[in-house]
Amino acid sequence: MLLQNKQIAIVGGGPAGLALAKLLQIKNVNVKVYERDMSRDVRVQGATLDLHEGTGLEALKRAGLLDEFYKNHRPVASKMRLTDGLLNIAFDDHDFATITAETRPEIDRAPLRDILLNSLEPDTVVWDSHFVSMEKEKNGWRLHFKNGTSSYADLVIAADGANSKVRPYLSNIKPIYSGITLIEGNIYNAEKYTPKLFAFAKGGKVMAFDNEQFVGYGTKGDGSIMFVANFKTHENWLTESGIDFNDRQQVLEWFKQEFANWSDEWYEFFTNDAVYFIPRPQYYFPFDQYWETQENLTMIGDAAHRMPPYAGEGANVALQDAFELAECLTGNQFADIKTAIAYFEKEMVARGAEATKDTLENSERMFSKTALEQMSVFFNQVKDGFD
Repeated sequence: MLLQNKQIAIVGGGPAGLALAKLLQIKNVNVKVYERDMSRDVRVQGATLDLHEGTGLEALKRAGLLDEFYKNHRPVASKMRLTDGLLNIAFDDHDFATITAETRPEIDRAPLRDILLNSLEPDTVVWDSHFVSMEKEKNGWRLHFKNGTSSYADLVIAADGANSKVRPYLSNIKPIYSGITLIEGNIYNAEKYTPKLFAFAKGGKVMAFDNEQFVGYGTKGDGSIMFVANFKTHENWLTESGIDFNDRQQVLEWFKQEFANWSDEWYEFFTNDAVYFIPRPQYYFPFDQYWETQENLTMIGDAAHRMPPYAGEGANVALQDAFELAECLTGNQFADIKTAIAYFEKEMVARGAEATKDTLENSERMFSKTALEQMSVFFNQVKDGFD
């Protein structure tokens, strides 16, 4: 086997990094996952994930974790309401069978992480390992972390997300700004702090389209809500706006101005003591990106092909990267590691480009003047296909 007697380092303990570690351990590979979180008890951020056949679900199937997944997924999370900015409902699937529960079942990120963590051998994940730098050593790499520790690996796999610190060691290609920025808000104990909007979601998600803008939110199994206010703006808006995103009043005043035609019921998200905000300009990598394959370094997921979140493809493509890379590295079809990685990267870049194109096309619909109409037609067609 190509990885026999090799030490593998995966930088990043998100779903793709953990899934890859599991798939490698099934083949008796020595692997460590270096994660910057202090421990597994750190609260997991991010929206609920809908996993797709052939990609996300296939990764869990190959890892032998599909049964655990279905024990923890949330069918109600697939329920959706589409509205305009005044919260007038244009589409509501709470009155019939969940249209995506079978083909795209949803799970919160925290239970998914627990499923993956519990499947790994003890001490696979090295917590409090915030990657800082690495240099070549022997035929591999010496990795350095913020806490002062270091570690050697024969092969490093970057799974550290859209702002990967490992990627520059492989590629200097910069991402392209999509023209859209979103403000993410997270509220714990949402039923207490945002009771009206919490109740309106009915345990599922709400997507509101108006004036070429989009606000979406969803409830999670731990009682929290994550919401995103998405809008078109220039790339430097974040630095030029002067907004202190730790100041709820400043963010509220911005929302009132930017989303001026929207219902004041949305203000509930901004006027409670529990919310905190994260601004996120949305970028993607060029479709034709290319880098020279290395024999001791590669990358998966957002580190390789970041994209906006407007088609639900990011996590799924990342999980496919995990099982495709594991197959290339542990199968017997390649003569050496570099050849295996070269084949994987060629396929991955093409796959990521296709997903990014789909995402950008969906973005055009979601931020058009007729977004609500187009999205309602789409989901009604999906519903009719399940009836």
